[in-house]
Amino acid sequence: MNRLEKKFLEQLRTRRLVEEGDRVLVAVSGGPDSMAMLSLFCAVRPLLRAELAVAHCNFQLRGAESDGDESFVLDHCRSLDLECFVDHFDTLRFAGEWKRSVEESARILRYTFFRQVMEQKGFSKIATGHHVNDNAETILFNLFRGVSLPGLRGIRALNGKIIRPMLLFHKADMVAYLKEKGITSRTDTSNYANDYDRNFIRNRVIPLIEERFAGKLMPSLRRVSEQAGELSEFLELYFENLCEREPGLALNEGKLSVFALQQLTVFEQKEVLKRALRDLHAVVDARTLQKLVDLLGSQPGKMVMAGGQLRVLWKDGMLCFFRDSAPP
Repeated sequence: MNRLEKKFLEQLRTRRLVEEGDRVLVAVSGGPDSMAMLSLFCAVRPLLRAELAVAHCNFQLRGAESDGDESFVLDHCRSLDLECFVDHFDTLRFAGEWKRSVEESARILRYTFFRQVMEQKGFSKIATGHHVNDNAETILFNLFRGVSLPGLRGIRALNGKIIRPMLLFHKADMVAYLKEKGITSRTDTSNYANDYDRNFIRNRVIPLIEERFAGKLMPSLRRVSEQAGELSEFLELYFENLCEREPGLALNEGKLSVFALQQLTVFEQKEVLKRALRDLHAVVDARTLQKLVDLLGSQPGKMVMAGGQLRVLWKDGMLCFFRDSAPP
């Protein structure tokens, strides 16, 4: 094994991303990131003693180019004697129906497909090719959206059954690895258009910062990501214990105790309210959280909207969360 393959195997083992007997579904778009990841998995498979298969999504956003990606991935899988699962999506139609961005709609469709294949075919993990550069983009994207400090943790290496074994690898490493192995990949021309926020961050913002602060951005964002992850783990444990001690802070039949919330700091109030909104599958943003905190400082009988359909009413000493209709 070469240096990159040894590093890849070390990541899988030390982080326990893949264990003996796992059946791993590898998400492959045909681009250099996922092609490098698939090649690395194949190189270390005898030592992992894990089963591999591939999943590919055709979002039908680039016409013949999207179909070409699909054919390329299928041909490559045949050459490796790997099973490849493919699905096609009318992404633009879903984005319009859901009133979401094309990026977000594609993400929902992608992971829904992955879950379906895993459940139907018995796979234990899904591997995606997110790397150092992707993590930097995510952190900056979340920063510009105004997320809280824990939201700056970026992409997690292990999130349920989703594994991301490339998070310590740089894009340049993967391109060099493919060249060394003589493996071709596809180029997604839409990555060069700055219409999407992530593309703008990748193509304009990051290069400008790196030009000014050479070699400092990626290590700095990685430290921020690690520290935010540590903070997030601490907060989860802290608020789990807090809600056990104060039952009124745990959502019960759509209600939270106003008195219990008023004994907390503003930061604690927002974190408890954030968890309640997530349990209700509601939008969580800074504006909504501030509206709910302001509600606690008002008076009984007052009501505010938290998102499009969720109402929050102060009644009988409780914050009561209810919807006009069932959530989508």
